[in-house]
Amino acid sequence: MSNEKIILTGDRPTGRLHVGHYVGSLRRRVELQNSGEFDKIFIMIADAQALTDNAENPEKVRQNIVEVALDYLSVGLDPAKSNIFIQSQITELTELTFYYMNLVTVARLQRNPTVKAEIKMRNFEASIPVGFMCYPISQASDITAFKATVVPVGEDQEPMIEQTREIVRKFNSVYGETLVEPDIMLPTDASCLRLPGIDGKAKMSKSLGNCIYLSEEPEEIRKKVMSMYTDPDHLKVSDPGKIEGNTVFTYLDAFCKDEHFAAFCPDYNNLSEMKDHYKRGGLGDVKVKKFLNEVLQSTLEPIRNKRHEFEKDIPYVYEVLRKGTEAAKEVAAETLHEVKDAMKINYFDDAALIAEQSEKYKA
Repeated sequence: MSNEKIILTGDRPTGRLHVGHYVGSLRRRVELQNSGEFDKIFIMIADAQALTDNAENPEKVRQNIVEVALDYLSVGLDPAKSNIFIQSQITELTELTFYYMNLVTVARLQRNPTVKAEIKMRNFEASIPVGFMCYPISQASDITAFKATVVPVGEDQEPMIEQTREIVRKFNSVYGETLVEPDIMLPTDASCLRLPGIDGKAKMSKSLGNCIYLSEEPEEIRKKVMSMYTDPDHLKVSDPGKIEGNTVFTYLDAFCKDEHFAAFCPDYNNLSEMKDHYKRGGLGDVKVKKFLNEVLQSTLEPIRNKRHEFEKDIPYVYEVLRKGTEAAKEVAAETLHEVKDAMKINYFDDAALIAEQSEKYKA
């Protein structure tokens, strides 16, 4: 097996990407891409996976392919360094999924905590689409098709990566060493594990309408920041305030740097000074929110401007996806070939089998 360091990661195209995606994965992907540490980086627009719970709304998935691609390019993912591709265009992934299904029990899938949580969130308890139930297996096929050694994900995806590792171990024990067992890469910064929605709800989600999008216009960002959930007991400026569970400070943890204070709020040198003042009282929510607005505006403005440039040449964006998909398909086809060899379902390539059968019937 090769010693290459390979990353696979991606997103479901069910809407534009938001700041939760940015701090949770996109910012890190750009750092990893530019680190020079990895031999190959595959970034997948997981449209086939999005269809497992949007089967009756394919247009939503179709329209959002280009939205996600624009967000990728605007944050700095570079097609010369990262291979951006569309999942459904690589039929080898479906075939691998089908073979891996034989290595996993229904009971094991039902025990997967990520699947359980997602089923509950989508009210699928009464009738779960088979495709949705099997998406951990499909994910294993995505990861192994590209021989990913590292999968950067949030902690909520840990059970999925563990399921992939089990499938790899089972396959290799039955058919011989063929597949690569991936390692998980979790965010290093605790504030980036899961950015809450602006309403303080645990998850930022398009359906709850509590997101700030990467492509959001300045006035919308300002409105959303000013409406953010803070400490409900911090009624007067003079009151001591709580930092824990205070969405505004969670966002500052994820986004602000010391230089933002010099630029936008010179009363403080850093975030811990601002937090101390808030905790002892005398610092109002409006001032903190105005500072957060400046921080977000300065972070998102270059991303939005870059996106506007790419929006002027949509055929180029599709060309990036086409080339990335063609290159990814070659890699997946090579893995599928190795899998079929290992499983001994390579009948027409197996000269020894044909010779052996010939001898058998001569006798």
